[in-house]
Amino acid sequence: MSHDAAGDRPATPTQEAGLRAGAIGFLDALVIGLNSTSPAYSLAAVLGPIVALVGIYAPGVILASFVPMLMIAAAFYYLNKVDQDCGTTFSWVTRAMGPWAGWLGGWAIAMTGVLVIGSLADVAVNFGLLALGLDDWAANAWIRQGLTVAVILAMTAICVIGTELSAHVQDVLILAQVFFLLAFAVVALYRIYAGTSTLEEIEPSISWLNPFGAGGAALTGGLLLGVFMYWGWESAVNLTEEVENSATAPGRAGIWSTVILLVTYLSVCIAVVGYAGTVFLAENAAEEEAVFAVLAHEVMGGWDWVVLLAVCTSALASTQTTIIPASRTALSMARRHALPPHLAHIHPRFRTPDVSTWWVAGIAIGWYLVVNQISENALLDSLTALSLLIAFYYALTGLACAVYYRRHLLEGPHNLLLIGVGPVVGAGLLIWLLVESIGDMANPENSASGVSWFGLGPPLVIGIAIALVGVLVMSFWRVRDGRFWQERRGVVDPALVHARKR
Repeated sequence: MSHDAAGDRPATPTQEAGLRAGAIGFLDALVIGLNSTSPAYSLAAVLGPIVALVGIYAPGVILASFVPMLMIAAAFYYLNKVDQDCGTTFSWVTRAMGPWAGWLGGWAIAMTGVLVIGSLADVAVNFGLLALGLDDWAANAWIRQGLTVAVILAMTAICVIGTELSAHVQDVLILAQVFFLLAFAVVALYRIYAGTSTLEEIEPSISWLNPFGAGGAALTGGLLLGVFMYWGWESAVNLTEEVENSATAPGRAGIWSTVILLVTYLSVCIAVVGYAGTVFLAENAAEEEAVFAVLAHEVMGGWDWVVLLAVCTSALASTQTTIIPASRTALSMARRHALPPHLAHIHPRFRTPDVSTWWVAGIAIGWYLVVNQISENALLDSLTALSLLIAFYYALTGLACAVYYRRHLLEGPHNLLLIGVGPVVGAGLLIWLLVESIGDMANPENSASGVSWFGLGPPLVIGIAIALVGVLVMSFWRVRDGRFWQERRGVVDPALVHARKR
């Protein structure tokens, strides 16, 4: 690991924590970054609502959503070059902006895993059962929830057994997922131009790539959904201590993940909008991932199980990879004395953070089961609250990049644009989206359940509750063990900046 001039940490994380250095390579990290976003599931869940907002301009909104993601991915790349810590945002923001901001950034990452893991596993089980023709099992809440818990436990065990095994599993899942998605898109496009669509097809046009075609208000809502579609690629960077060439490979994997996602999302989006038309997608937007279940049969006929398996494998892969950022962040926080020390335990044989991994899985299972008892819509509301946490820690990372490198931003246009202006603009866009989403979530009518919690929409209440709990836990641990809060802010080593240019 590179060591900065401040000298605020005594040793390399792999030396401190015992993670297996060089366990995986660049391609494995890239695959994990892709699978963490759950491309097929994200498309299935978000495409309908985006079309309901902006119509045929959905591809343009997806393109526009890519811009802040690429800028933040650049921030992850350059911060990882000077600090290969599996805590990523937690470690970087701490060094650049102090321990309070760093702790909250780490908390946000850990809580995103808690909120989404159960839902991803539930989708994997549901679509897997549908693909096997077990519709009655899929409709039975007890069976589905029991199998969901079993899936979470199985994926957690794979994460604990080893990063290499996790990578091999992800390789298989991403190949299946991409193949299924491309087959679906190709058949849909063929039937559009052959005039055999069973719905109200629209011939694709270059004008669909205009994100401003539907107006400003619609663009804002669409961008919020677009950010969710891209979220997760940074899992590749959370494995930085276990990746070969850790100073550059994880960051490059994160950037390439966003680019590959852009191509995949645009291809499938154009194919779906062209085949089904905007009316069908808008009318069924509330069904979320069920839209793909219907379209699979319309496009593929008796081969609809191909698309169902794509969503199943997508959600299954993301269930596993979403555990990685939360567990590695908890590990990083614990070994820096920002959380209880037992969370920093490393399995002596597998050399993975077993305690933090099982804790993340346990809390996620508890959240999934409790929220499901309230209602299925409450689970959807908890997913909506994700956008608040995602925008928060992504924006923090973008700002931290500019602050961390502030003394070197004027050394050339490369530094100014890629390390300063780009990450700050990306952070600014995400802060704007964060503010807009808070205003939108304040209205109970905009929630999945349509009910009011304390006069506000349930997603906003969930987001506020998570923030308050985080502040309380942070304050308690500050009193219990204040060593983390005594760290000094990091200073960039100029030699690292000049080495980057070579």
